[in-house]
Amino acid sequence: MTDQRPELTTLVKRARDGDPRAVAKLITLVESNDPRLPELAAALAADTGTAQVIGLTGAPGVGKSTVTAELVRALRAAGRQRVGVLAVDPSSPFTGGAILGDRVRMQDHATDPGVYIRSMSSRGSLGGLAAATPQAVRVLEGAGCEVILVETVGVGQAEVAVASLADTTLVLLAPGLGDAIQAAKAGILEIADVFVVNKADRDGADATYHDIQGMIGLADRAPGQWRPQVVRAVATRPSGIDEILAAIDKHRDWLRTHDQLRRRREQRAAAEIEAIVLAGLRHRIEAVAALPGLAAAVAAGEQDPYTAAGAILTELGAARP
Repeated sequence: MTDQRPELTTLVKRARDGDPRAVAKLITLVESNDPRLPELAAALAADTGTAQVIGLTGAPGVGKSTVTAELVRALRAAGRQRVGVLAVDPSSPFTGGAILGDRVRMQDHATDPGVYIRSMSSRGSLGGLAAATPQAVRVLEGAGCEVILVETVGVGQAEVAVASLADTTLVLLAPGLGDAIQAAKAGILEIADVFVVNKADRDGADATYHDIQGMIGLADRAPGQWRPQVVRAVATRPSGIDEILAAIDKHRDWLRTHDQLRRRREQRAAAEIEAIVLAGLRHRIEAVAALPGLAAAVAAGEQDPYTAAGAILTELGAARP
């Protein structure tokens, strides 16, 4: 087998120089779980931890892609040299394929060398993100992106994983897509740092705005704790984009003042390490020769699952539950 290390080193150098083809190849390497992934992570480590990561989530149809595209435009106009976008699209549970349509919606930025847009398939991963998203963020950081926008699948109320990845999380709502109170279910309110009521020119927008403000007012909040901002926008005009950026900047200032930016990033790193460890353990568990027999015994009622799990943990040299 030929040594592929020089190729990886060259790709990392080209990515640092802003070569979009090199960035694309590195993210493909991440998505395919290439054996060189640990080497890539080590090569990028010194370049990570500085980019501002902004997550955008919300139900389908609220305008996440349009808001994302306008935020990119505003960030570039404000002087950000490199802006990255990771847009996660749902994959079919039957074929595994995905349309990856967000790049189509953001064609206005296709010729801008300071913008990198990558659509990623969720590949069955829950929480609105792809399993490879955290490492893809690291690639974009290594490529010099000052701001990285992560747009989630858009499947509804369960997209809370983005909060563990982003410095600031935007939850988008729109009138006419159901009662805004539904956003209170399953933790969607708890993850929002900024609420964006998009399509605010439609009937019902004021009611949605006041519903969210009312729910924020009812929440228990310690002195000095961040109070989520609520911003109206009509991204198709565009209108309200500057206000969204102002709310993001205000939250970033609060994070720094209260030492929360460091804490969030440490929590993000802990979750990333845990995911890598669990993936490694999963591969080891799948390789345990006794697993099929133990599964058959549990299914037949001859053994309980805790005893079976204890046997596998013993074989792996880990503590029993």
